[in-house]
Amino acid sequence: MLLVSALEEREKRWLPGLLLGLVSASAFIGLLQFSGTRFDHPLVNDTVGVVGGTFANRNHFALFTAFGCLLAPVWAFTEGRGARWRGPVAGGLVVIFALTILASGSRAGILLGALALGVGLALSWAGIRRTLRRAPKWVFPSLIATILGTVAIFVLISIAADRAQSINRAFAADVGQDMRSRGLPTVLAMIETYFPAGTGFGSFDPIFRIHESFELLKPTYFNHAHNDFLEIVLDGGLPALTLLLAALGWWALASIRVWRMGGEPLYVVPKLGSAMLLLVFIASAFDYPARTPMMMAIIVIAAVWLSQGAAAAARAALPERDQPL
Repeated sequence: MLLVSALEEREKRWLPGLLLGLVSASAFIGLLQFSGTRFDHPLVNDTVGVVGGTFANRNHFALFTAFGCLLAPVWAFTEGRGARWRGPVAGGLVVIFALTILASGSRAGILLGALALGVGLALSWAGIRRTLRRAPKWVFPSLIATILGTVAIFVLISIAADRAQSINRAFAADVGQDMRSRGLPTVLAMIETYFPAGTGFGSFDPIFRIHESFELLKPTYFNHAHNDFLEIVLDGGLPALTLLLAALGWWALASIRVWRMGGEPLYVVPKLGSAMLLLVFIASAFDYPARTPMMMAIIVIAAVWLSQGAAAAARAALPERDQPL
C-alpha cells in the first residue's frame, strides 16, 4: 500500500500494463500445463491434470485470469496512444484468457470471466469511440460485435474439441456431492455456536473436524468454508463482522462516487479498481481467493486506485473558494 501510494503519476500509468503482463505470464504457464508440460518449480502448481498456473487452486487461477479480461481493454484504449497496435494485442489476449479459464475447470471462472469482459468493454467504451472518431459510424458496433463474436467462436471450438473443462464440470456437477453445499449447514451451525467471540483465525480445519458429521467424512479434508464471508464471521465473530461490513460499505460508497463521474478518463482506473474488488467479492462467495499472497497484493492495488479516485471525485464535487454555494 505504501509503495503504490508513493508512485509518481507516470509510474501509476504503468501499473495496469504491468498487471496485464503478470496475468498473461500466469495464463501462459496454465496453457503449458494444459498441453501436458510438467514443471519442477516450487512456485508453480504441478498437479497432473490441473491447470492452475502459479496458483494451487483452479478458482483462484480463474479469478486472476479474469482480471486480464478486465485489464486488457482498459490498457488498450484508455491512454489515448498506441491503440492501433494495442487493440489487436488486447483482443488476442482476451481470447487466450477466455480459453484458459475454460481449460482451468473453474465453474465460477466462467461467470467471472464473462462479467470482467463486459465491464472491461464498458470502461473502454469512450476510448474505443475516441480511437474510431474519424471512422464511419458502422465501424464501432462492428468492432464490438467482432470482439464478442471472436471470443464466442473460440469458446465454441473449445467446447466442440472437449477442451472446455469448466463447462464440462458445470454440467457434470452433482450439487449433492459438492462439499461446499453439503458442508454449509455445518458451517452455519458453527457460526451460531461460537458467535460473537468466534473460533480464532486459522482454526477452521480443527474446529470443523469437531463438528463434522459422519456423512461428510471423506479421504480429503475440508480446509476452508469455501465462503470467505462466512469463514471471517466464524473465525473473528462480531469484531470481524463489523470490520467486514465497514470494508464493504467503504467499497460501495467509493464505487458510487467514481461511477457517478461518467466517462471522464481520470476515473477509468478507479472504476477498474472498483470492478476488480467486485470480482474478488463474488469469487469469495464460492472460495477464498483473498487468502493468497498474490491476490492480497492485487486487492491492495485495486483499493488504492479506488480510494484515490473517490477522493478526487469528492474534491471535484466541492465548490471552489470563490464560488457561491
